[in-house]
Order: sequence, then structure tokens, then C-alpha cells
Amino acid sequence: MGAYWKRKYKGKQEKEPLFILTNLDSLSEVLKVYRARAGIEAMFKDCKTGGYNLEGSKANNKRLNSLILLIAIAYTATSLKGKTFRQTNQGKYIARLTEKSRRDRRHSNFWIGLYGSLWIHAWEFCSDFISIMMSNNPQKLNNYKKGLQAMSIIDKTA
Repeated sequence: MGAYWKRKYKGKQEKEPLFILTNLDSLSEVLKVYRARAGIEAMFKDCKTGGYNLEGSKANNKRLNSLILLIAIAYTATSLKGKTFRQTNQGKYIARLTEKSRRDRRHSNFWIGLYGSLWIHAWEFCSDFISIMMSNNPQKLNNYKKGLQAMSIIDKTA
């Protein structure tokens, strides 16, 4: 059995420790496995109401199985794309950065991959408006150029 008492966070302390029954030998190993569970929960959220809306499909068993297979393929492709965006340091342009106090990532690779692709498609509709805005705010030109460079890298990756 492992026992872990979360550290004080924003002036608040957990009232009770976390007890985990396990067959693993070390507490650090137990906590590592327990934290991995957050990634699994994020995946379920992405596949349900957070991304593909699996719950709202109302499909029969045969169609549901086919839908789950398609979602698994799309989820894998999008997550790999998001991982590539992170590895090329473009995730910061796609999603809000992690706060200093947060230990875990704010967004999953799936989320980064999905919104990276949407960012490229949105550019097609907004490029004229953005150019006008940038001509009105020349002090932001360096940020604009960095964003264009990031979009170019993301577009090549996507």
C-alpha cells in the first residue's frame, strides 16, 4: 500500500492522504503510474464530449464499433501530429502555455494536433483581416512574423 499526501497548493492542504493499493515496490513508481492515469482520462475526454462527441453519436452496435475504429485511427494520427508540433516547439503558438504552478501539461497531444490543423485552415479565412490589423499595429510586427514562421512550420508538418 502506498500513501501520499499532496503538497500544499495555493494555501490549501488536502484533508486526507491518498492511499493506493498496489503490487509495485516503490512509492515513486506507484505515483508515476498513477499520474499516467491522467493521460488516459484525457484520451477518454477527447473521444467523448471533448473532441469526437462519441456519446452523442447514438449509433447501433455495428456502427458504434466502426465509429470507434475510425476514431482510434483519427485520434492516433492527430495525437502524433500534436506530438510533432510539440517537438518542433510550435505548441506554444497553438495553445496556452502551462502555468508555472502546474505540474502536468495543460493540453494533450491530441488537442495540440487538432487545433494546429484548425489554425492553418482559419488562416485561409482570416489572412486579409490579420494583414490589415498588422498594418495598424506595426509595433507587433515581430510577433506577427514569429507567428507566420510557426504557421509555416506547422503547415509543413500537417
